[in-house]
Amino acid sequence: MTDALFLSEARRVAEMSLLEDDALNDAAVFALGSAALLPAVCEFRARQPLVVAGWFAVEAVYGALDDSVRLERILGEGGSAAPGSVIGVVRGATGTVLRGERSALNILCRMCGIATLARRFASAAPGVDILDTRKTTPGLRALEKYAVRAGGGVNHRMSLSDMAMFKDNHIAALGGIGGLSAAVAAVRSKGIPIEIEVDSLGQLPAVFTLKPDRILLDNMPVAMLREAVAMAGGRFYLEASGGVTLETVAGIAASGVDGVSVGALTHSAPAADIGLDWREGPGAPACN
Repeated sequence: MTDALFLSEARRVAEMSLLEDDALNDAAVFALGSAALLPAVCEFRARQPLVVAGWFAVEAVYGALDDSVRLERILGEGGSAAPGSVIGVVRGATGTVLRGERSALNILCRMCGIATLARRFASAAPGVDILDTRKTTPGLRALEKYAVRAGGGVNHRMSLSDMAMFKDNHIAALGGIGGLSAAVAAVRSKGIPIEIEVDSLGQLPAVFTLKPDRILLDNMPVAMLREAVAMAGGRFYLEASGGVTLETVAGIAASGVDGVSVGALTHSAPAADIGLDWREGPGAPACN
């Protein structure tokens, strides 16, 4: 996915979030009266060590509310932030800043959380691709996969159409590995990449004859992964998957595989702790 498409997705998600929050009908902001029109300056500040991802989504939120709001990026995408670091600054009417606060923080915290976890996995297993999966939040896939990339991970397929991935159920539907030949030929004629999943070493020789672009080694212990790597002899991109954790990823990577897919990057990443702190304005010292 191109950067332009990521930006387009950020605008879509921002508008969806503001609509869900009914931001234009903020009862508390209405109660502020004329104070809602006074200028305010707030800082997005990290409250934990994190990797920055998604400032453009914050821009999309406030851009959807009021194009007179000014945002200043302090830390770049993929940069590290220590607790207390200012990620960026928002300047605008107090009411507008407050209306967009929760939507902006929800998206930024989610994306930074994913980027932070991706960085931890990438640091634990240098030299292999840390691959994401399609185990993403419905409607947020593009932004979540962008965050994986910002953290040092590698995007796998964005959708089912990007690659034909024949997993255990596809293979079962065709009666086993031997039934894959026609399906593989049909996909290859369209120029679409092919990946085939195996869960035993005995399946590999038949898969090798199909010459897929990738082979997925599913839920194999490290010793079996090493054997699979030896059998493949560098002829195929080998991807290990299945219950990968920060404690096990280094050992899996050391088996010699090319990539390790980690569903937890998107389905289990905790949101980063980020606050919106009041710097200048008409009233209270902080908004959180």
